Amino acid sequence: MNKDFSVKIKKKVKKFNKVISTIPGCKSTSFRALIFSSQSIGISNLKGVLEGDDIKSCIQSLKVLGVKIVRKKYGEYKVWGNGENSYNQPKKKQLYFGNAGTLGILLGFLATSSNINVRVYGDKSLNSRNMKKFIEPLSKIGCIFRPKNKKNFPLTIQGTDYGLAQRHILNSGSAQEKACILNAAKNLPGITTIEEHKPFSRNHSELMLRSIGADIKIKKKKKYNLISLRGQQNLKSFSMEIPGDSSSAAFFVAICLMTKGSKIKLKKINLNKFRIGYIRCLKSMGANIKLINIKKRFGEPVGDIIVKNSKLRPINFPKKEVISTIDELPIMMTIASQIKGISTFKNIGVIRGKESDRIKKMSENLNAFGIKTKVKKNSIKIYGSPANLHIGNKQVKIKSSLDHRIQMCSIILAATTSTNVVIKGCSTIKTSFPNFFLLLKKIGAKYEIQK
Repeated sequence: MNKDFSVKIKKKVKKFNKVISTIPGCKSTSFRALIFSSQSIGISNLKGVLEGDDIKSCIQSLKVLGVKIVRKKYGEYKVWGNGENSYNQPKKKQLYFGNAGTLGILLGFLATSSNINVRVYGDKSLNSRNMKKFIEPLSKIGCIFRPKNKKNFPLTIQGTDYGLAQRHILNSGSAQEKACILNAAKNLPGITTIEEHKPFSRNHSELMLRSIGADIKIKKKKKYNLISLRGQQNLKSFSMEIPGDSSSAAFFVAICLMTKGSKIKLKKINLNKFRIGYIRCLKSMGANIKLINIKKRFGEPVGDIIVKNSKLRPINFPKKEVISTIDELPIMMTIASQIKGISTFKNIGVIRGKESDRIKKMSENLNAFGIKTKVKKNSIKIYGSPANLHIGNKQVKIKSSLDHRIQMCSIILAATTSTNVVIKGCSTIKTSFPNFFLLLKKIGAKYEIQK
């Protein structure tokens, strides 16, 4: 476990014009590349893998399950896969997922092997999260979870050799639930189908599976997408370069938009349409953002983001963009706090169940900066107050949180105002963005680490 530390910021960042080519690898793609390669046949070569704590938990879990993984250098890994149902029972009969909620997609592969009987748990934050989206579909195919009726970690999972392909109805908009079902489907006899109803979720798993040779089909019906995957097909190893994480890029998009006279270019970012809802929203608010040099990589559009400081309008956040902006809602709220006028974010109750209650945490932190908010069950109103924080000379103290995005939002807001701020509990940032502070330094931000 990383030692915790605080970050102190006293000065605004000055205008900058920078090119950044080291946004860390896409977390969603890193998870899937590691997990799929571990169940393929042969040696896969992966570059650009995120070196955050969540991915380290994934790699460690796969090693405990008997997968050989060798780190060649920063972000480069070789994975020795032995095909479907090739995981071994862990000697200590347990897997630790840390803070990595997305690692729940691994449960799909564990569910289809009777050799697996393992206790799964995480840190305090992950153990508090509802795992119903994994438990229900996997129970349907014959996997057993104990204690019975318990919906959160720690849980013991008992896999099955008698699982059958099923038809699943997906109404949650959860890419993790969909990925978990597809992982199980890969090892089941027959064709598994998923009716994916709106809101449609991120499609990283479908794109990658198709790119590495899986027999997967997606048909667009009038009211839903029909996803079909034929099981029990061994996939061959592959070589892949993972693009930069769009969610991580969002923090530097924000700091540029909020810093007068600034410009930034972020290179080789995953521009999947389900990942850039925040860019579409910011453009509607008047942001000067361009996407260039777009090419397809393993089914994913990858390109550069060019941003210039812009005068923005408040937003009435569109319901249709909730899923495609689910991880960026906190930084969107941060931006809204510095736009004169009232911004409204409705239908966002889903983010109360992330690493923290993100509506509550963002409201508390913005209030600490002197920004007025009004919170309801599934919404928040933000009364933007640019460069007019009502706190006098008092130092702002942001409490610890096991939520990396919440802490980064406070750092970005502190760096774009003249406020004296101390943000506690910043070690969690390494779960998704290990070089966050190095990139802040590159654009000229001044901060002090307090241990």
